[in-house]
This record gives sequence, C-alpha cells and structure tokens, in this order.
Amino acid sequence: MNTLFDRYAGIVFLAIGTAFVIGSKSISTSAYGSNVGANIFPMILGAFLALMSLRLIYDTFRRQKAEKYKENLDYKRFGIIFTAAVLYALFLEDIGFVISTFLFLMIGFQTMQKGKVWVSLLISAVFSCGVYYGYVDLLNGSLPGFPSWLGF
Repeated sequence: MNTLFDRYAGIVFLAIGTAFVIGSKSISTSAYGSNVGANIFPMILGAFLALMSLRLIYDTFRRQKAEKYKENLDYKRFGIIFTAAVLYALFLEDIGFVISTFLFLMIGFQTMQKGKVWVSLLISAVFSCGVYYGYVDLLNGSLPGFPSWLGF
C-alpha cells in the first residue's frame, strides 16, 4: 500500500465527510409520511466517512515505511463493480430497494470472491431485507418498495 496516497485520500475523504455533515444541516428535518427526516441519512454517512478517514490518516502516520512494490490494478473488477453501482442507482426506484440492493451485493460479493454462492445469497438477502425492515418499519422512513408487477 502507498502510505502517501492513503494519507491524501484520507484528507480528501475527511473533507467530503465533513461537507456531507455540514450540508445535511440545510436539508429539511422532516419528510412527508416519515418520522425520519431527509437529513439523517447523509449526516450519518458523512460522520461515518469522516471517522473512517481519520482512522486512515492515523494509520498512515503510525505505519512504518512500507516496502515499495508495484501493485497490479484490477480494472476488470473495478469496472464490474462500478457498472453495478451505476445500474443500482438507475434501477433503485424501478425494481425497489430490496431487489436492487440484493442484486448489487450479490454482484459485488461474487466479483470480489468467486464461489461461496450460498454465503453471498444469505448475506445479501439478510442485509437488504434487514435494512429495509429496520428503516421502513422501525424508523418509519420511506424507501422504494417492491415493484407493482410483483403483486406485493
């Protein structure tokens, strides 16, 4: 790993996370039909990104001089996951949160580590259904549900 790159990336991500937290304060605190305001999700994500980037910056100062080696970049995996993320954003409202998140996670897990399909299926299903249930039913938030052509 390149310590200098990690340090600069941590600083950039810290700035982005801080901007998300500050920017979320200008979003309305309540949404129609939801007890959870539209500002909560970006604020939590921004704070999490800022905390993780602080950890990355701390680790770069703590880490000893790493031996220099050339790492091969895996453009194929990056392309697959990037394409899956774009398609996830495009089809989120059309096919719903649960199905699109499940498919995105399955593609991501199988791209990063082929095999263990049952483990990927289980984790993807539990995560997508669990987040949907927790956010919609417990927190009374709103996420795109199942598509109408499924009959749910």
